[in-house]
This record gives sequence, structure tokens and C-alpha cells, in this order.
Amino acid sequence: MRTPTNEALLRHFRDLRDGTHGQAVSREDKEHVFDRAVELLDPVARTALEEINTDLLLGTGEVVASGITRSREGGLNAMWSLTWPEQQESGNQPIAIVAHYGTDFLHPHLRGNTVGDWPLNIFDQADAEAQLNVLRAIAAADTHNLVFQETHRLIPAITHRADSI
Repeated sequence: MRTPTNEALLRHFRDLRDGTHGQAVSREDKEHVFDRAVELLDPVARTALEEINTDLLLGTGEVVASGITRSREGGLNAMWSLTWPEQQESGNQPIAIVAHYGTDFLHPHLRGNTVGDWPLNIFDQADAEAQLNVLRAIAAADTHNLVFQETHRLIPAITHRADSI
């Protein structure tokens, strides 16, 4: 039995081989697939970020979704951000999960603010839910990188709990 992660990679590699994104061939059709993928991914992305908010930020954060926007270059983007007081005061970027479909891309990808690309091949609710561990990894890596760039003092679970040491 294939893992969801490996199944997503195989879909990605088939798309590269065939020049498609699922069944979509034209840019316009692929953008419609992206729109639907973002809609399906929304609750999963929120779950991954809310887990970090609960466990590491002690509920002090806020998850905000941008919806789909078009970049200056003509690509599509959607972002789920987790902000909290210590991060905002430090002037650092929030923890993020980003879906993006660049103008020169064959198909869309996922990334964080500090973490590179992962294929965004989501065509139904099961595909979206299967990406929860990938989204958790993106959010966790963004969290780690933010602390690495700044300080562990950004994480309330470390600074506000005597039992966290």
C-alpha cells in the first residue's frame, strides 16, 4: 500500500510526464483545479496551523487565510498564516502554508515562508486530507526556521510554562 506522500509524488511525476494537472491540460483548466484544491485544502491547512497554535503558542495565535490572489506576474497564490504577539513584535514573518501556481509552472505547489516546494496535486477531499502530515511538516519547519532566525523566546510554550523545560 502506498503512503499518501508517495501517491502525491506519483501524481506529480505523472503530470510532469504527461504535461497535465490531473485531467486538466490548458492553463485555464489548471487554474480551476487550483481554485478547487485551495477550497479543499482550507480546513486541512487550518488544522495544521491550529495544532501549532495550541501546542506551541498556547492559543495566543490567529490563523488567517488570504483566499486566492493573483500575483503581479499573473500566477495564483493562497496563504494561510499563523501570527501571534511575540512574532509580530519581532517583525518576523508568520508561520505560513502557501499554495502557489506560478505563471511558468506546469502545475501548483505548496511551500512555507521559509520552506521550499511540495507538489499540490489535490483533486478531492481525500487527497486534501492526505496532505495533513505534509502541511504539518511545512508549518513545523517554518516554526523551526523562525526560531533559528530569531530566538526561542518567540514560542510561548517555552517562555510561559515552568513544565516546558
